Amino acid sequence: MTDEPAALDHRCYRHPDREAYIACQRCGRSICPDCMRDAAVGFQCPSCVQEGAKSVRAPTTLAGGAVPVREGIASMVLIGLNVAAFVLTLLLGGTSGRLTQLGAMITSSGLFRDGSDLVAVTGVADGAYWRMLTSAFLHSGALHLLFNMYALYLFGPMIERVLGVRRFVAVYVTMAVGASVFIYWLASPNSFTVGASGAVFGLFALALVLLLKAGQDVRFLLIMLALNAVISLQGNISWQGHLGGFLTGLVIGVAIAYAPRERRQLVQIVVFAVIWIAIIVATAVRTLSLT
Repeated sequence: MTDEPAALDHRCYRHPDREAYIACQRCGRSICPDCMRDAAVGFQCPSCVQEGAKSVRAPTTLAGGAVPVREGIASMVLIGLNVAAFVLTLLLGGTSGRLTQLGAMITSSGLFRDGSDLVAVTGVADGAYWRMLTSAFLHSGALHLLFNMYALYLFGPMIERVLGVRRFVAVYVTMAVGASVFIYWLASPNSFTVGASGAVFGLFALALVLLLKAGQDVRFLLIMLALNAVISLQGNISWQGHLGGFLTGLVIGVAIAYAPRERRQLVQIVVFAVIWIAIIVATAVRTLSLT
């Protein structure tokens, strides 16, 4: 037995007061001229067009994220936050002022000089865990800020285009905190550490992996990494943060670039979970050893 098409109603199903002599190619219901939407063959009604749009797979980035509407928007926002934090730092007493005292990465609590006064500062070991992230938005000077923001401007949008906005922000925060874990373990307990360098070195590692995966020339990036590695060994430079950010970015980059397409989402979730478990465990173990 075969189904016969229903007879045309001659009334638009969406506007019963209007005559209709065209049937929707998808559902077969009568539609008036106002409801006619061009289709590959004939016309469709608005409801069928909406249903069809739901079944069309939205384009995604290499990492499986949504394609950014505005390229580099998250990178520009991060740059703006860093610049705003630097201006606020200057207004609140500079690198020895209150904002730096509250937000810099410091392991152990202690008394620190603020002008002629001694100020009590709580370290990460005593519960100031926010410092592991806030320190990535503070800088010790204009040149320090300029270098990090220029690197973020160069590599941020490229990586954001690959990851999508939400993944990029999650990766940036993870690399910044990962860098702080290395500082927590390897730096002097009484040293103040600030700067986005850890996250920036993570971007270097991510860019390196992605470019290698794409078969691109990475000589310029390798030269830049070598120069920065030498600079990192100079005085007052946190090589610990640079190393931590780079290694965190390297692991994330490998997971994004080389995960099988059919299991890409699962691999990324597992890798992020493992990294954050490692961050929490390493922080807890270090805290116990200090307290």
